[in-house]
Amino acid sequence: MNDVTMTTSSVSEVTEKKKVRTDPKLAVGYAFGEVGCQMSWYMINNFLTLFYRDIVGLTATAISLIMVIARVWDAVNDPMMGNIADRTNTRWGRFRPYLYFAPPFLAIFNILTFTVWPLHGMIKALVCLICYVGTGMAYTACSIAYQALQNVIAVDSKQRMFLATSRNIGCSVIGIILSIVATPALLFFSKPGVKAADAQGYFGFSVVMAVVMIIPFWICAAICKEKYTDVLHANKGNAEKLGFLASLREIAKNDQLLMVVLSAVLGTICVTGRMGLLTFYIIYVVGDFHHVATFFTAMTVAQLLGSLLLPWGTNKFTKKGYLIILQLTMNAGFLAMFLLPNAGINVLLAISFVCGLCNSAQGICYGLVGDALEYGDWKLGRRQEGVAASMLSFSVKIATALCGSVGILLLDAVGYVPNVQQTDAARQGINAVVNLLPFVLGLISLIPMLFYKLTPEKVEEIRTDLEKGVHSHKK
Repeated sequence: MNDVTMTTSSVSEVTEKKKVRTDPKLAVGYAFGEVGCQMSWYMINNFLTLFYRDIVGLTATAISLIMVIARVWDAVNDPMMGNIADRTNTRWGRFRPYLYFAPPFLAIFNILTFTVWPLHGMIKALVCLICYVGTGMAYTACSIAYQALQNVIAVDSKQRMFLATSRNIGCSVIGIILSIVATPALLFFSKPGVKAADAQGYFGFSVVMAVVMIIPFWICAAICKEKYTDVLHANKGNAEKLGFLASLREIAKNDQLLMVVLSAVLGTICVTGRMGLLTFYIIYVVGDFHHVATFFTAMTVAQLLGSLLLPWGTNKFTKKGYLIILQLTMNAGFLAMFLLPNAGINVLLAISFVCGLCNSAQGICYGLVGDALEYGDWKLGRRQEGVAASMLSFSVKIATALCGSVGILLLDAVGYVPNVQQTDAARQGINAVVNLLPFVLGLISLIPMLFYKLTPEKVEEIRTDLEKGVHSHKK
């Protein structure tokens, strides 16, 4: 017997197992996968644009093109990877092999991405693009497998939400650590006496992060065995393996998943886009590189507290309801930071803390994807964990492609000039780009949720039907 699944279980066995609370060891193991993801992507999310502009010396146009090309390809690559994972069949399962074998390649490309190459002009930009694309592809292999894993190690909606919460906690804990450590470490590895991190600092810290990052991925793969893969895919009326385009056509019929994806695209533009530009705000508006650690630490500590509240909030208000509450509160925080730019560091940190608390909403999206996957199985008679997981990742990367390309152009448009004291007009423009624009996008991101109809009662009804082998398309 291999370690992919149990021997083919009866539906009644799955029903009994789903009533058991999620194993804490499983939850911790699953959280480690997010630790690996965050260690890989932390520097890219928060420092890559600054690194390209102030250290590598690329123009805003070159950075914009790199972000668009790399992230659009990365986004397109996500459903491809999801389809490949869905068609994988090994003794370790469908998804776990990628958590074993992809991280070393990801580590190499992470280091190359934060390397300043002794090149000039178009060749330098092209090499930066190749390294960034390589990082994105390796990260996709890890992240898609990790996201899909949640749907084959638990079958109950509340258990999956618990795993999503564990994932968020893992994200918050490593985020706190990196927020505290990153800025001092960048300065530690830099040449003595510099006021801001230099090329040597970025390279040295990226090497340390890349090597350590491999370990949590392997811990996750070792602990999170795919117990329910065979059970969930047993006795499907349509067992045909779909090609890439056919998989996309079929999953597009899942209207509830599409609502989650659309909301996630807009929400990611709002939150991740802002985080990618927040360093500019802190350095050039607040006025101190060292405050990067202060702001990021406050937000990640708050996100951890918010993550701990997710089970209570989603039970009390439902997943959809709690998501809307958190997003509206976060939007109020963005507006407050825009209207009170001179309120002082303590006030700005307090507002950032509230925004970080609400950023735990991202964990709810993964719970919504799991419910939408069940709905898709019930409606269409086919489970595609890999492709379904890739749709959320696809949305995030499309959003970050737009943020990375448009964000730096917006900064230039409002008068930002690298490595100098900014004018009052430029500072006001940076404030608007970092705070006012995300406020508007955050409100828009809630519109798709108005059409999301999977209530807890509906999800339970669907789960019961699936356990009985009943599907909507057969009724």
